[in-house]
Amino acid sequence: MTLIALFGGIESGLIYALVALGVLISFRILDFPDLTTDGSFPLGAAIFAVCVTNGINPWLACLAGAAGGAAAGMVTAWLHVSLKILQLLSSILVMVALYSINLRVMDAPMIPLNGEPSVFSPFIAEDYSNQFWVQPLIILGFVVVAKLLLDWFFSTEAGLSMRATGVNSRMARAQGVGTSKMIIIGMALSNALVALGGALFAHMQGSADVASGIGTIVIGLAAVIIGENLFPGKRMLVLTLSAIIGALVYRLVITFALGSEFLQSFGVRQTDLNLITAVLVVVALRLPYIKRYFKRKRSS
Repeated sequence: MTLIALFGGIESGLIYALVALGVLISFRILDFPDLTTDGSFPLGAAIFAVCVTNGINPWLACLAGAAGGAAAGMVTAWLHVSLKILQLLSSILVMVALYSINLRVMDAPMIPLNGEPSVFSPFIAEDYSNQFWVQPLIILGFVVVAKLLLDWFFSTEAGLSMRATGVNSRMARAQGVGTSKMIIIGMALSNALVALGGALFAHMQGSADVASGIGTIVIGLAAVIIGENLFPGKRMLVLTLSAIIGALVYRLVITFALGSEFLQSFGVRQTDLNLITAVLVVVALRLPYIKRYFKRKRSS
């Protein structure tokens, strides 16, 4: 693995760390199986691309992308809490609708961003000599701020109410918690982070692509599950950190697998990304059982 490939893996890992934090909120905190992420990820990229190509400041364009993702998450939650549609079905409906919405926003399947300003532009040298390490550093700033804000939010009364809603909604309602409101806020926050990741992914890729969200939920789940097995814990500080580390580990493993000449000799190709992701998720899910098996072996 070359140094540039390593930094590229870290950069994409940090982008998907935002996705992992979003999935952590929906999947772990709210216990809400949410496929909206496959639509809100490219939605964030689409809104960012349209804003930037129309002369809007790239930092504001990122915020606009995150706001679009929050709106998508709120619609998913509203379908569930108000219309009583099943959680999974609600998210599938919004995900399907977002494909058409993204095409309408972009007015094309892809918007190239070459030559357009980005959040990285003020920090990159004219000869692009520092680009390979400056971009991951700036994205790390986004991730650190997101983690700190989440850690703070989930220590507040509203955050604790949201966690209680995910653990036992009936008990939370009995204690006076507005569970419907908590679900809507949580889903908005989750998809805002995912869409922000999509906007930053458009930076890295140099374009906004309507198909860029395919498999996003699987990647987010892989990061969360890998992180939980590497750093198990119940405290919010640990949960958010484990999701970030899980995303980094996931992307570095993918980068190694796709760039390994040894694996390529067995026929592994760039097109096998989703297959490798599925295998990683299966391995991560089986890790606790494997650990217990070897513990019993050592003790017997």
